Amino acid sequence: MRAPEFWAEDGLGARLLDPLGRLYGLAGRLRRRCTTPRQAPLPTICVGNLTVGGAGKTPVAIALAVRLLAAGERPHLVTRGYGGRARGPLRVAPERHDARLVGDEALLLAAVAPTWLARDRLAGAQAAAGAGASLVILDDGFQNPSLAPDLALVVIDGSYGFGNRRLVPAGPLRELVADGLRRADAAIRLGADAAQVEESLPAALPRLEAELRPAADAPDLAGRRVLAFAGIGRPVKLFTTVREAGAELVEGVAFPDHHRYRRAEVEPLLARARRAGALCVTTAKDAVRLPADLRVRVAVMPVAVAWRDPAALDRLLEGLRARSRAITLR
Repeated sequence: MRAPEFWAEDGLGARLLDPLGRLYGLAGRLRRRCTTPRQAPLPTICVGNLTVGGAGKTPVAIALAVRLLAAGERPHLVTRGYGGRARGPLRVAPERHDARLVGDEALLLAAVAPTWLARDRLAGAQAAAGAGASLVILDDGFQNPSLAPDLALVVIDGSYGFGNRRLVPAGPLRELVADGLRRADAAIRLGADAAQVEESLPAALPRLEAELRPAADAPDLAGRRVLAFAGIGRPVKLFTTVREAGAELVEGVAFPDHHRYRRAEVEPLLARARRAGALCVTTAKDAVRLPADLRVRVAVMPVAVAWRDPAALDRLLEGLRARSRAITLR
């Protein structure tokens, strides 16, 4: 789905839907209260958020895997595979699997480290352990009480924060901010704190700051005319990135999150870009959902996480790595 505009402000639509949001929040609290979390067989990091889509969980999960790989660990990633039809546990093979089977995020994760699609996250962690992982990174799953992570990280978009602070469908929240932050071991804010996120964070909660920047292999858009399109939680983030890269954005087209692109949708975009003398650009997450023969005609803007204080991240991960070493020595 595409985030409704009224989720960003506390207007009439949000107030009218608030009773349904309260019921949604009650259902989530009851589920967590009635579920006994199970422990994975190896150290587990959960990368989640408190809002529906668009906070940057997957780039953060990828950045953690890259960091841990560089430190000599053997991280495996586990994802629910939203948008795919497989249930798993299934080890994702980008050369054989497509987004219709495993979802778009699974394909991005699998390009970095071994990745498992598993609707049952404990089963996914167990499969990773059996395949030689030293630790597991869960992409999402913070609101799923079935598995108890060793390190729970909440990712927050500094430009959006918590929207109007109401629960779905009245707002973007999956649960109340205070409830979620109470279970978090640390908060990761992506981008400047334009939404005053800092005011909501408990003083004792560790926090990390980072930015999403074009990756090293991103195309040089400086001086180019660009038609950008995206089916992500907040497509405007791509449009902003394109402008910040020095391009002239001639058109920005938004699709629902995880949208499955049809040829009849992509070809007109390419035609409009051609008539405007523009380059057609999308995100890496969108690119894997394009018809295969049209992907080569669309430029991809990959992003990467740049940590403000990488040493602080390493300190946060060290306890988890120590537990991993202890398990290995048993």
